[in-house]
Amino acid sequence: MAAWDGDRVRRCGLGHLHWGRYGAAGVLAYSQGKVLLQLRAAWTPGGNTWGLFGGARHRDEDPVTGALREAAEESTLPPDTVRVHGLFEEDHGNWAYHTVFGTVPAPLHVGPASNETEAAAWVPEEEVERLPLFEPFALAWPALRAGLREPVLVVDCANVMGARADGWWRDRAGAAARLRDDIGALSDCGLTGIEPFDLCFPEIVLVVEGAARGIGTGATAIRVVDAPRSGDDMIVELVAGTEPQARSIVVTADRELRQRCQAHGATVLGPRWLLSQLG
Repeated sequence: MAAWDGDRVRRCGLGHLHWGRYGAAGVLAYSQGKVLLQLRAAWTPGGNTWGLFGGARHRDEDPVTGALREAAEESTLPPDTVRVHGLFEEDHGNWAYHTVFGTVPAPLHVGPASNETEAAAWVPEEEVERLPLFEPFALAWPALRAGLREPVLVVDCANVMGARADGWWRDRAGAAARLRDDIGALSDCGLTGIEPFDLCFPEIVLVVEGAARGIGTGATAIRVVDAPRSGDDMIVELVAGTEPQARSIVVTADRELRQRCQAHGATVLGPRWLLSQLG
């Protein structure tokens, strides 16, 4: 891959000119109610406006790699501090811009690292639209704001197993372990159908109860929680304790549990949605 091989203008399917021969990507970093923004240098397109750190992708460079590389070239943000949790694509036909959502544990000091950046700032999310914004970012901001908080997917293991005819009734622990491993395989490739993302990489929590307790995490990155009594009560407790910069998405078909979780602000999706991701 030649350095800067994507640094060219390209005309999209809508007839507009965009920077990035192979598309472009930027990082929308979020921390403790604030987003990291770049004040674009006066000489750049949209100079003296605020937007995301990002730029043209290289040939065969995926959006996450491209966005983090560009952010590191334009600022002092360490890429390894960003926990990526989603992608949002703006497809213009023959050209696309990907916003990479990521959570940073604390709003560490970030400064300029190239002449493209006049300044960097952590801006409270409610104050973003008060700034003079780079026009493409201003148009996308209302949709992007919905994806700032890191998604936590809480899976009602017993309920999802019940929707999967794989002989779970003969060996609940074995069926729970299979479900854990299958969901764990999604961690790297991502999930679809979680708004506003085109692709989502949530923290995944599997709540198990009864005979399924004790299966552990296996070789996955999933967090497995053994409910000491009711799995439903454990799920509600987890949802109620969601951190301010995260949001809970519960997978269950149980009506009462759905209502209890929604009362705490959680989104609820059905088992069929999750099972369809598993193939």
